[in-house]
Amino acid sequence: MGSDDGTIGIRLLEAPTERRSDPRALRYIVDHLPPGTTIKRQLLIVNRTDQTRRVDVYPAAATLEGAAFRFGEGRAENELTSWITLDERSVQLEPWAEARVRATITVPPTASRGERYGVVWASTASTPRAGGEITQVHRVGVRMYLDIGPGGEPASDFSIGEVRPARSPEGEPSLTVQVNNTGGRAIDLTGAVTLTDGPAGSRAGPFPVGQGVTLAPGASGQVVARLPAALPNGPWKAEVNLESGLVKRSVTAQITFPDPGQVGKRGSVVSRILSGWTVAAAVAGLLLVVGLALLARRSRRSGRPPTGRPLPSRPVSSTAAGGRRTTR
Repeated sequence: MGSDDGTIGIRLLEAPTERRSDPRALRYIVDHLPPGTTIKRQLLIVNRTDQTRRVDVYPAAATLEGAAFRFGEGRAENELTSWITLDERSVQLEPWAEARVRATITVPPTASRGERYGVVWASTASTPRAGGEITQVHRVGVRMYLDIGPGGEPASDFSIGEVRPARSPEGEPSLTVQVNNTGGRAIDLTGAVTLTDGPAGSRAGPFPVGQGVTLAPGASGQVVARLPAALPNGPWKAEVNLESGLVKRSVTAQITFPDPGQVGKRGSVVSRILSGWTVAAAVAGLLLVVGLALLARRSRRSGRPPTGRPLPSRPVSSTAAGGRRTTR
């Protein structure tokens, strides 16, 4: 549930049936919709204070820029916000009370192909202190990632590129990992780094990568894991595990941290974890090869050719059919 200074919260209560195992779809409004489709999503608004609060609920624009999900100013609008209606524009909540608000998203039949971004905000203003004139506005929201287009949803995927160690001038080590969005949907990256095979066989981690990196389709960016300053330079074997929703990728690289204030050499990749469909294809290919080998062995034992292979050509007498002896 999103929250801001412990005042209010908002949480998505519904997700498409086919996405209920996707952690992104349980947190954000993530879907693929053909033009002309209407969906409804229920949101829970919570007052976490001991005062009665009026909470305004409204959609606003968002964009993907600089490897981040960026919110528009105030109630900025875009194409997606024009498709959204809410059954409640504001709710009055008693202390520690909650209310449900339903958002309806209607995609026009003429909507063009592509992914749209937005947010549904829950916003409240604090009462100015005695003698003060400053009013603080607290708002929390649920992001929206809606892909529009006929047919099936574009696949989500990403690849892990360069892994580079560094140390800050203060001696804090870090690991920067290049990521490329190779799929057709935006991705939100989370994950961790674990160090093994260090000096004297030492091990460290896992250390979380910094959150907040969102990549549009075709975009590239970096995630950074910050590690304890006392960590020795190495060498280390760094295992990087990243994920976005149901898509998970891993890479292991040999690295050595540099001295303070320097950037180290790029890590040499030791291994990569194949994606699920690649593994399935490799297993299917292996089973096919094994099956053909067993079939060939069985055929040699029986003296009969395996099914699907033509009979070897050999001389055939034509006397039984009448006529001259021929060979074919």
